Amino acid sequence: MAINKKSLVDDYKGGVCLLLEIPEAQVLAYQLNETIKGKRIEEVIANHTPHKFAWFYGDPDNYKRMLSNKIVTSAKAYGGQVEISVEDLILLFADGVQMRFLENKKDSPAKHQLLLIFADNSALSCSVQMYGGLWCFPEGQFHSIYYQMAKEKPTPPSSQFDENYFSRIISQPAVQNLSLKAFLATEQRIPGLGNGVLQDILFNTGLHPRKKVESLSAKEKEQIFQSIRSTLLEMVENGGRDTEKDLWGKPGGYKTIMSKNTFKSPCPSCGMGIERSRYMGGSIYFCCNCQKL
Repeated sequence: MAINKKSLVDDYKGGVCLLLEIPEAQVLAYQLNETIKGKRIEEVIANHTPHKFAWFYGDPDNYKRMLSNKIVTSAKAYGGQVEISVEDLILLFADGVQMRFLENKKDSPAKHQLLLIFADNSALSCSVQMYGGLWCFPEGQFHSIYYQMAKEKPTPPSSQFDENYFSRIISQPAVQNLSLKAFLATEQRIPGLGNGVLQDILFNTGLHPRKKVESLSAKEKEQIFQSIRSTLLEMVENGGRDTEKDLWGKPGGYKTIMSKNTFKSPCPSCGMGIERSRYMGGSIYFCCNCQKL
């Protein structure tokens, strides 16, 4: 069944909306390697708290049989997705999955969609907010275009995401009539770059999210490329954004410039109030003085 993610976002009323993006995925993968790599899974509880938009691969009742007594071998980030290798199996998490590492299984939350308990009594709890994937499958058997693109495409701020690669993307005829938000944050052109990180990337260039690609100068295109790399690198190096949580439930150390945390605050460049408006099913934050349309 096709899921209208825009409707889910618009209808969501409770709590903090987490959607994994590049910085958080990379930080979580690093933290997972530091905490659960090499541990043996002793107990698995899947679908403990049924959630209409928690997506599993096949029957979640099979997860216990598949994962029990296996060793976690590594964790990797692909775009906005986190992949955990468990011997010959893959655990893949995407979209609104909140992961928490627990030193003791007794601290497990009352509600969760997947709980892995390790032989040393520590645990990994995974909960879905709006919607999210918690897929467990033998390596090579999960066929998702989003997963495939995230694995195949270069990701910023890696060196493979260079100026020539970005130039090819932004020069495509099909994107010329798109706004910068639509170009950067839709259709997985840059997997894991979503509406959240988009705000600071564009503020750092002085460009408005509604500005059309076809109106950009060569200098502005260069500024966007440089901002994608530098802004995302700063977010990763500081442990993710302060609007999101890490593996221990702590906010990231990167202080967002344009976000729900700074709405109505003075712009750090000119002092005017930061504005918010609805656009393409989500909020955009901008300074109307520094980011003139």
